[in-house]
Amino acid sequence: MKTLHIGLLPQIIIAIVIGILSGHFLPVPMVRLFVTFNGIFSEFLGFSIPLIIVGLVTVAIADIGKGAGKMLLITALIAYGATLFSGFLSYFTGVSVFPSLIETGIPLEEVSEAQGVQPYFSVAIPPLMNVMTALVLAFTLGLGLAHLRGDTLKNAARDFQEIIVAAIGVVILPLLPVYIFGIFLNMTHSGQVFGVLAVFVKIIGVIFLLHVFLLVLQYCIAGLLVRRNPFKLLGRMMPAYFTALGTQSSAATIPVTLEQTKRNGVSAQIAGFVIPLCATIHLSGSTLKIVACALALMIMQGIPYDFPLFAGFIFMLGITMVAAPGVPGGAIMAALGILQSMLGFDESAQALMIALYIAMDSFGTACNVTGDGAIALIIDKIMGDGVSRKRKHQ
Repeated sequence: MKTLHIGLLPQIIIAIVIGILSGHFLPVPMVRLFVTFNGIFSEFLGFSIPLIIVGLVTVAIADIGKGAGKMLLITALIAYGATLFSGFLSYFTGVSVFPSLIETGIPLEEVSEAQGVQPYFSVAIPPLMNVMTALVLAFTLGLGLAHLRGDTLKNAARDFQEIIVAAIGVVILPLLPVYIFGIFLNMTHSGQVFGVLAVFVKIIGVIFLLHVFLLVLQYCIAGLLVRRNPFKLLGRMMPAYFTALGTQSSAATIPVTLEQTKRNGVSAQIAGFVIPLCATIHLSGSTLKIVACALALMIMQGIPYDFPLFAGFIFMLGITMVAAPGVPGGAIMAALGILQSMLGFDESAQALMIALYIAMDSFGTACNVTGDGAIALIIDKIMGDGVSRKRKHQ
């Protein structure tokens, strides 16, 4: 018999709906049960964040630094620049739009433990190191491994990366719907849910429009450089866009992205190098979402923020996104560390960030992979391989 597979996004939506409905009639002992689970899960999440950073960022930096040639350097700089641009675009748009859309003063610190409801018990799981230590360790190890001749430590790092990816895919992501259920159960119990949901809908609408604008802008820039119609170029990438909507994975979409990029006139050699690399290091859509959601939650809670704070966050986020594993929701897992260390997000804010991010995960991934095609066009032009094919594919 075929087993029914429900994707992570439908699971999150179901968890939110059931949590809201259950919050109106579940007795306090049941609410306490989920408050207890949320407390333990948030402790485990806090324990896991430094390990996720070390396990994922180390190998990502080691791989990028390996065999650093001209094409690798140019691709990495353009991808990082595009990711930074999307972050700042998201910030300035949010600063201009969100204050008029979002009601301030909705506290989240009581979400993980609803008013008057205490867990049955709590379990402390202190992390092995703080987030900044994990980041510095990951960068140090990654840069060191990139220049090592032997493979012993590299293989050990890859094995540790596999353990972390398995922990995310087998433990954290499957339990997320239960965690989100508990969060919305508590919000309903404490009367906060409708204010938070209103913010969700508004943020998602703004971010979707930003994704569309970003893709059009990327292809206008690429089209200007290669002297081709940007909308035709973007149109040829739609199979990759819709494939990413279904898979929610940049890695799983690589074959389609590669084929459509070559249809846009990019040489097989350039496309074969740029597309798999950008599937790892170019996450404009993901960065845009995370910055917008973080800003919205800070505005909603009345937390002070300024440009220098978010500028540092965006620069660090652009690097951290390189470590995002190729699983649905992987980018937000990689970003939790700096959300905590740089913006001061507690477990309640982190849980809402996860829910918000996964609600738009398909569109962010689609934005990422479609933008990879624009970067490939630019690299093809810079490296001089696209000149002879310009007219052929117009």
